[in-house]
Amino acid sequence: MFRTTAYRHPSEFPILLLTILISIAAVVVTAFLTQCLSLLVIVFILGASIFSSRAMQAQLMRKAFLVSPERSPELASVVQLCKKRLQPGSLEVYVVRENVVNAYTFGLAETKTIVLYEPMLRIMSGGELAFVLGHEMGHVSLGHTWLNTIVGGLAGSPSPLGLGYIMYLVFLRWSRACELSCDRAGLLACGSLNIAVSALVRLAAPKIQTPEEFEQALTMIDSQDDVFVNRLVELFQSHPLIIKRINALKEYAASPEYASLQANVDKNLQA
Repeated sequence: MFRTTAYRHPSEFPILLLTILISIAAVVVTAFLTQCLSLLVIVFILGASIFSSRAMQAQLMRKAFLVSPERSPELASVVQLCKKRLQPGSLEVYVVRENVVNAYTFGLAETKTIVLYEPMLRIMSGGELAFVLGHEMGHVSLGHTWLNTIVGGLAGSPSPLGLGYIMYLVFLRWSRACELSCDRAGLLACGSLNIAVSALVRLAAPKIQTPEEFEQALTMIDSQDDVFVNRLVELFQSHPLIIKRINALKEYAASPEYASLQANVDKNLQA
């Protein structure tokens, strides 16, 4: 049987080679442009974050008050105690009069800002506020205020093949790890596991008023990770389940590392 490919047109191979080269070039150029776009997006996010941080601070100055010994001596004393223990660097604490139970930290400049919402002053003791403030100072000390901007920018940059979603989920996992780190800072600031746990319970159930209600809330929180849906939803949240935070603190409080660090930060009070 006679078989041949001698009828192939002489232009086929050159055009095939040209097609392959153009396809490779297109992939390279697309990848390059995508990376350039990603860098531009990151730069834009960083710039927007700096602008937003300054705008937030200006807005705070209009509707919040700066914690000072003259205006709020008791809270200022708690702030000073936490500062002495944790040595977070330059920061200011503001109180916002809004019906929200929350606290957060922001700032890319040298002086960072911690924001407390006014209801927290009513539902929490001085020790519980020390845990919350210590937690936020942990974000400052560990550089989360600027790392969050950079890592968040990378996670939000354009990515092919759905990698952006994976990057975002990993970013959320990192954010949850940051919260666990800062809970440790909160424990070091307040110096008591029971107080730290109490603060976390009040964040989850701010309306509790009696010891019985507190125990009921703790029982409810304890069952959070028994529900599969809760564990699934947690994957898309920046904070771990409260029960996971409590259990992580209990484990840390029982470690030699904690005992050593607590002794050292307590020495700062004597300086």
